[in-house]
Amino acid sequence: MDKLVIEGGVPLTGEIGVSGAKNATLPIFTAALLTGEPLTVSNVPHLRDVTTMLNLLAQMGVKVSMDEKLGVELAASNITDPVASYELVKTMRASVLVLGPLVARCGEARVSLPGGCAIGLRPVDQHLKGLQAMGAEVSIEHGFISVRAKRLRGASICMDLITVTGTENLMMAATLAAGTTRIENAAREPEVVDLADCLNAMGARVRGAGSDVITIEGVERLHGARHRVMPDRIETGTFLAAAAATGGSIRLTGARPDILDSVLEKLREAGAVIETGRDWIALKTNGALSAVNVRTSPYPAFPTDMQAQFMALDSVARGTALVTETIFENRFMHVQELKRLGADIEVEGNTAVVKGVPHLDGATVMATDLRASASLVLAGLIARGTTTVERVYHLDRGYERIEEKLTRLGARIKRVR
Repeated sequence: MDKLVIEGGVPLTGEIGVSGAKNATLPIFTAALLTGEPLTVSNVPHLRDVTTMLNLLAQMGVKVSMDEKLGVELAASNITDPVASYELVKTMRASVLVLGPLVARCGEARVSLPGGCAIGLRPVDQHLKGLQAMGAEVSIEHGFISVRAKRLRGASICMDLITVTGTENLMMAATLAAGTTRIENAAREPEVVDLADCLNAMGARVRGAGSDVITIEGVERLHGARHRVMPDRIETGTFLAAAAATGGSIRLTGARPDILDSVLEKLREAGAVIETGRDWIALKTNGALSAVNVRTSPYPAFPTDMQAQFMALDSVARGTALVTETIFENRFMHVQELKRLGADIEVEGNTAVVKGVPHLDGATVMATDLRASASLVLAGLIARGTTTVERVYHLDRGYERIEEKLTRLGARIKRVR
């Protein structure tokens, strides 16, 4: 397995571009199942999860091609096998996003129960509840979800809890349903809006994306389209946190500051100086950072995907911070690894108490999930001496060429295969 070896203590400085958002790319790819005409997607990040999704779609009969600018064309003119096998689904929970499009287009789908990061249960019951409300027959047998519907029909669906993939799955299913579907307590994430923009470019009638009520008027068919994926707000936040924690000064291009308000607010509260433009963000620090409390909640509040990175930042900030996780029950697995580097952290229920220490010391640590991996890399950049981060295949699921980008910012980091 690959590992990253980091010589810490170097402030990050310079300019890099932000990659396309993985969490927008994956549902947009599955939207290709809704039409027989080609869907061309640009600004695609080259990540393990993206490759897994393309392999899954190809297995179903989707023709996948890449242009000279690394855009991806998906042509689902003939879906030969509306089944998502365990071998592909087990590595990536987002595979469940094929469920809604397959049922809407083919009238049936068989999808293995999903896997992914071990950060919590993340059940798919809201997806199934919504499909049943739209007239689908649902059964779970031998580890597979089987769904059938001659044609879905519009329905009023109130989600019991906010779920991003659940909102996306039902929104896609509703585009070809008979009548109008109303999704209440919908996820408001920018990635949901990006998917809605893509669907509308394909001829769908989706209104209200970005609010907690989304209305979809079903149409008979969708057509092909071209869509550019939005920038990755979590990659953006991760590099900003890393620059702040190392006392650096960076500029990120191709970014979207308008979707990062909660993260930028916390960085300013910590003492960073931030300037923004329409598609760029610049950050610099003036002296030591102050500890900041964070509490994760659905968008537009502070994202759970930035919790681990801010815990690493707080570990060397002045004062004590409370980091409260309200989304996933197992998302403190990075705490023990940060403590191996000398962090002073104690967990009390769903809150971690982080007391800032003068410095961290390099050690060998092991990544347990995607965002925990990022926090350990960030901690390694701060720490004195050498830090080795093992099992970075988690990191490769969500960060495009992270060691190359960090190297361009002056970090002393290398991948050992």
